[in-house]
Amino acid sequence: MQIEFDGKVALIVGAAQGIGFATANELRNSGAKVAVADINGEAAHAAADRLDGDDSQKLGVQADISSLESVEAMIQTVTDRLGAPDIVVVSAALLDDKLFLDSGPKDWKRIIDVCLYGPLNVMHAVLPGMVERKFGRIICMASDSARVGQARLSYYAAAKGGVIALIKSVAQEVGPDGVTLNVVSPGATDTELRQAREKQTKEAIGEERYAARTKKVLRMYPARRIGLPEDHANMITYLASDQASWVTGQVLSVNGGFVMP
Repeated sequence: MQIEFDGKVALIVGAAQGIGFATANELRNSGAKVAVADINGEAAHAAADRLDGDDSQKLGVQADISSLESVEAMIQTVTDRLGAPDIVVVSAALLDDKLFLDSGPKDWKRIIDVCLYGPLNVMHAVLPGMVERKFGRIICMASDSARVGQARLSYYAAAKGGVIALIKSVAQEVGPDGVTLNVVSPGATDTELRQAREKQTKEAIGEERYAARTKKVLRMYPARRIGLPEDHANMITYLASDQASWVTGQVLSVNGGFVMP
């Protein structure tokens, strides 16, 4: 199946690295004009520079998605430079590895502001234009922790559970206007964020225990490997395409079989 996005504008939020960047790269290679957005503006511009094409086909932009004002400025910049976004992917996220009873309101707010209010702000800013143009694709990243729960990720899972409910609800409202909304739910993926966390774990528990832990983790995945950012980018690309025009309000786990809800 060949997917082409010639003439379409894609905005990928949280795309300076990891799944977001892999998605931006795949969409650009499939012909879309791509805006790379990130809270780190320098990283966003550097990531955009790594994409194929000249400046008329790609853009780096700074945005803090926990702020509606910042999101609206981001949308305006993308629209002025590339055109109104047809495809929006929200991949920005934060993680805390903490027991719930060791956490507090500041921890909860930090995660919920980005992981739940972020998608709320982005969707509220882009949906009016999509509804008016009678076309749009919105894909948000969630987590299987939101579907089955996960120790030490309680309030992150709660925020992502909110995203799932949000997507399903709004999909029912704007489906008649040619706009689809879906969720991609990743399993463990070899991103820069995970690599940093794994390095900390290895330093904390030592080489031998870390090697045993890694083997145990891999046994939990029928595919017997950790995911790659490209695994998710491929699914997102499909959901953004015309071929997926009858897919909306869905949660698609890309997780090597780790969870089969």
